[in-house]
Amino acid sequence: MKTKADGFDYKASAELYPGKRSTRYRTIRYRRFESTAKALRYLMEEMPPELLAGAILETEERRFGADQITALYKDEAYPLPRA
Repeated sequence: MKTKADGFDYKASAELYPGKRSTRYRTIRYRRFESTAKALRYLMEEMPPELLAGAILETEERRFGADQITALYKDEAYPLPRA
């Protein structure tokens, strides 16, 4: 069965550029992750949900917005346990 993430490398390193800035979330800034799977877990399970809308995940010279981030996290190919 094909998945939306066929050929996607969840093991590749990733960079996170968080969404809209507010004084409430001043400490959430650019972060680098050793794997895209860990970055997705942080985005979906730990980061305040209101920041996902403007977040950009970059891996292997590709950029992903909120809808794509959510799809990659929910895809059956996602390798980590979900909350």
